[in-house]
Amino acid sequence: MTFSRRQFLSISGAAALAHGATGSDSVKPWKRGVSIRPVSTVPGRHTIHTYFNVSPETRDARYVLYYTSVTPEGYTGEIRIQERATGKETVLVRNLTCEDAHRVACQQWISNDRRVVFHDLRNGEVVVATVDCKTLEQRVLAHGRMVSWGQQDSDLVPIYGVHFQPGKYVDVELLNVSSGEIRTLVTARKVRETYPRQIDELYGSKPISTPFGTLSPDKNFIFFKLSTVDDTYKPLPEGHLKWPHAYQSDREGLVCFDIERSKLLFFRRDWGHPGWDPTSKIILNAPNILIDGHTGKVTPIPNLPKFPGQHLSFSPDGKLFVTDTHLEPFGGYKGEWGVAVCDAAGGNWAMIDRFRGDEGATTWRKNHPHPAFSPDGKRIYYNVNSGKYTRLFVAEVGNA
Repeated sequence: MTFSRRQFLSISGAAALAHGATGSDSVKPWKRGVSIRPVSTVPGRHTIHTYFNVSPETRDARYVLYYTSVTPEGYTGEIRIQERATGKETVLVRNLTCEDAHRVACQQWISNDRRVVFHDLRNGEVVVATVDCKTLEQRVLAHGRMVSWGQQDSDLVPIYGVHFQPGKYVDVELLNVSSGEIRTLVTARKVRETYPRQIDELYGSKPISTPFGTLSPDKNFIFFKLSTVDDTYKPLPEGHLKWPHAYQSDREGLVCFDIERSKLLFFRRDWGHPGWDPTSKIILNAPNILIDGHTGKVTPIPNLPKFPGQHLSFSPDGKLFVTDTHLEPFGGYKGEWGVAVCDAAGGNWAMIDRFRGDEGATTWRKNHPHPAFSPDGKRIYYNVNSGKYTRLFVAEVGNA
């Protein structure tokens, strides 16, 4: 008997959903009694969590961080925090200009939740800045760079030269948001010298930069991406930069670096959507694989569906991971997305929500759910592109 591709996806998706209906103790709390609601009930605006590598909730569970915008595409807006117990909002930053609504201002908690770090386009220049959550004082700490993903219990966060026009900022850099010190960890030249064949296969002799660094929980390791400027991009004069409304850089390649020993560890051609495990030893990546953070060795997570479009993030205890996924392979309609919680050892999982995902902000690069756990592991935050606005939702286990 033969099946069309659509029939096969429908059958395999139904089987996978049936498999997900049974679970181990680690997944069980997410099977029944999960409450789901929008984080904010204020109408007429987007509310967007930045990315799956960082949690929008403070470690004491008091506040939630998000970006808001009232424009259809979401390119201009504000950074706000909401007190979870009361719903009261505080505006931290106004008049932001974002590259797109996909990662908005890359806003994230830093310095044990005392500050928020973000990037912005100001007067024709991209800057990395922080805001003090009590005094609302802002400090610009880096010019010509964007911010990537740090750890909220630290003052350290990776920054990188604007990927489509990095200029002289092509190296892997770490910013201390307290002191303002910017430290070069490894140069792009050193990366090319270490992996010449692999980089030539990707980019030939074109100059590379090193964006999207992600700091490990123990702050001893960082992985980063490689990038080259797109051949069609025409550099803009200094002080006259604009956010492009299309891809203007080619980005691929995953490199890991040991900060303590100042040593490049491995190169992997495919970037995917990588994230650290809580022990800083393993990188979780699509499609359901574990990458040894020291050697680059890949171990598949067994007996789980291959979730298309997935962005994966570990729970704080490392026993679970959450992912978003297109739902067509699971019998869903085109444009439907879901959020699934999976046993990190494989085999057991649960689909906790499904929703329309192709509406919301009219940004050139669509926002994705980008699910992430709260620091206590009891809640999962994710974006929903349904209706006119992209909205941040939270799923919470029963009795949390």
